Order: sequence, then structure tokens, then C-alpha cells
Amino acid sequence: MRSEKLKDIKLSTIDYRLFLSLLLFTVYCLLSTDVHALDVKRTVLPNGLTVLHSERHNLPIVMVTLFVKASPLDEPDDKAGLANLTAELLTEGTKRRRAADISDEIEFIGASLDASTGSDYISVTLSILKKDVEKGFDLFSDVLLNPVFPQEELDRKRELIKGSLRQREEDPSFLAERAFKKEVFGEHPYGRLVEGTVETIGKINREDLRRFHSDYYLPNNSILSVVGDLTSDELNSLIKRYLGTWYKGSIPVGKKNGITELKAKKVIKIDRDLTQANIVLGHLGISRDNPDYYAVSIMNYILGGGGFSSRLMQSIRDEMGLAYDVHSFFVSNKEHGVFQAGVQTRNESANTAIDEILKQMRRIRTESVTDHELSDAKTYLTGSFPRRLDTNRKIADFLASGEFYNLGPDYIERYPDYINSVTKEDVLRVARKYLDPERLVVVVVANQSKANIKIE
Repeated sequence: MRSEKLKDIKLSTIDYRLFLSLLLFTVYCLLSTDVHALDVKRTVLPNGLTVLHSERHNLPIVMVTLFVKASPLDEPDDKAGLANLTAELLTEGTKRRRAADISDEIEFIGASLDASTGSDYISVTLSILKKDVEKGFDLFSDVLLNPVFPQEELDRKRELIKGSLRQREEDPSFLAERAFKKEVFGEHPYGRLVEGTVETIGKINREDLRRFHSDYYLPNNSILSVVGDLTSDELNSLIKRYLGTWYKGSIPVGKKNGITELKAKKVIKIDRDLTQANIVLGHLGISRDNPDYYAVSIMNYILGGGGFSSRLMQSIRDEMGLAYDVHSFFVSNKEHGVFQAGVQTRNESANTAIDEILKQMRRIRTESVTDHELSDAKTYLTGSFPRRLDTNRKIADFLASGEFYNLGPDYIERYPDYINSVTKEDVLRVARKYLDPERLVVVVVANQSKANIKIE
């Protein structure tokens, strides 16, 4: 009788966890916001931590995003992957909790707690129901401030990453992207995988992780963005209780990561037994603080970023029937950016597709775009902007990103003006300045005997 009762209690606990998880997922997906009503309070604490807070009381949920201003830009070249491995191991054991304890506690309250590394920064995120916010901040602060990087977890995570890297070697798209970035960025950290390589991550030890964490995981090197069902007093109390012992420190002087621009076209051919050629081409682009960012956004929308309405899609897909998808984009990072176009097509039509991409690049550099193209691009970019802020998670991430890239406190309100002020002359000017079909990297992963690449 007693065992049956215990079984019922256990099942009830599982059902409760499932209910909380489903509730959190549901409100996360359905949560919406009125962009124009967004009110953000910015504070810099005595320890140097920048705090961004937006109260949203429509649902009992809190989203937390922390940006640490550290990334592969700050790691030794021979230990590439250090920033990523440090972040990956934050939730794998602290002074108070084992990895299994952290996982179980997060699962029990239906929350999520994650850490990841990008090209410019590390992010630690928490999604939590309001009623569990104390527990959430306790876990959040514990993994942030007290990781111990257990040797067994380091060994396990390292092998998982190595296995993933080896598996991705079979993916032609991965091969093309990796080769492209390496050629465009050279020895700059942007030119390598965030995860590092099988060789470099094998050199990383616990002391490397501890040192990277102590050097860079500092409040005066971080941005905390909190959005949701919390008042300012409640947030201040949580920060004081759970981050009150987070003290500022000296941040290492940033590395100087040089880069060399291409002087001519460079073609990289990777031979694989494929029916489809995977093609990536492009060159260096612009950094996020470039004042031409908005004109470039419109120019690229017209060229290849606008889906079915873009010139590349209309010519290569609709008129020539060479591919299901073709696209272009600019990635704008802190130090450098990249322009990239990509397409998959039959081996036999690879040359034709490449020629057409280059033709459209030259065309947008020599002819003004039409009034309709300009209007269509502006309408889409301004109309789709609110979708970047339609959940509390997106708002928290966006606020942290805006602070990191110094976009200004009124960026959300001014974005439509930035886009709408772009003229046809601006589009032509930035196309001539930031597109160069004569100096670019072309990577083709294909059956090379059938593709027979010939680029002039």
C-alpha cells in the first residue's frame, strides 16, 4: 500500500514538472509585445555591471540575458575553442552543485538555463516563471560565479565536441562555410570555428578554463538584460542577494587581430562525390558600427537577401531554374564583417550560377535600383523589425546586443528613420564601396570533374 502511494506521489511530481515545462514553453511562444510601449531602464552598478531592465507584467515570466564581453577574439590561437568550452562547462558543476543537480533543479521548475559562445561575446540565459525567480537567480548566479570545471565533465564535453566536428566533415555545406571563412579572414579568429579544432581543444586543461573565467567573467565586462514580470525593486533585491559578491576586476588588454584583404579572386575547390555543387562566395564586409549599415541592408535585400523578391532569386531560380534557393547576406561583427552569397545547384550548372551571381553584383554596382525595389526593401525591413521584439526572450537578447554594439538607447524608435532615409544614390554608393566581384573568395564543394569550374 505504501509503495503504491509513493508511486502516485512520484507520478504527480513528474506531471507537475511536465505541466510547468509546457506552461513555460507556451507563454514563451505566445508572448508578444508592443514595441512602441517598450520602456527600458539602464543602470551601471558600482561593480561596473550594466543592467538593462524592462518591466512586462502581461505574463508571469522573467527572461534574463547576460553578455560577457569575451569570445574567440580573446583566446590563444593554439587553444582555439577555449571561450566556447568555458561557457559549455558553466552548467556542468559548481562549488555547490554537480552537473546532475543543476539539470534536475532546472527541470523540476520547468526553467531553462544555457550558455553559448558567439563570434563577439558569450551569453548566459535564464528563462523562469515569476514564482520561481528566486530559485532561478540562485542557479544562474551559481553557474556564473562558481563553476569548478570538473575534469570528468571536461573530458566528456571535449569528446562530444570532437565527435560533432568529425561528423560535420561529411556535410558539404559545412566544408564550404569553413573553407570560405578561413580564406576570407585568414588567421583572424573570425576565420575559425567557435568550437576550435580537434587538435586545439585537446590542448585545453582545467587551469586554462579557470583562468579564462577569472579574467573575463567580470561585472565590469558584462551586460545584464532582464525583461518580464519584475519591478525595479524586485530586480535590485535579486541582484543584491545573488550577485552582490561579484566584484569588478582588471580586464586583460585585448589582442590585436590583424587581417589581410584579398587582392584578386581566389577559387577553392573541394572534391566530393556529390550530385549538387555547394557554392559559397564573398569577401570582407562591414563592422556593426559602420554608418553605412542601413544602406547596405537595403542594398543586400535587393540583391539577394529579400527572398523571392531578390534579384538573385528571380534570375537564378525563377528565370534560369538552376536552384531552389540562392541568397546573400552581410554579417556585421564587432571587428570585421563579411559579405557572402550561396547557392546549391547541379554540378553541371555550377559555372552558370556563379557567373550569374557575379553578374548581379556588377549590375547593382553600376545601375540604380528601381523605385519599386527601394520601396519594397524599406517596407519589409521596417515592417519586419517588430518581429525581432515580439517575445520577452527576443527583447532581452536585443537589449543586450544593442548595448554591446553601442546602438543607443533610442535605437528601437529610430530604426525606421535609419532605413527610410536611405536613397537610391546611397544604395549605389555602398554597392560600389562594399561589393567587389573582382576580389573575392569562391568555394565550390562538388564533383569537380563534372563541375569543371572555370571562373574568370
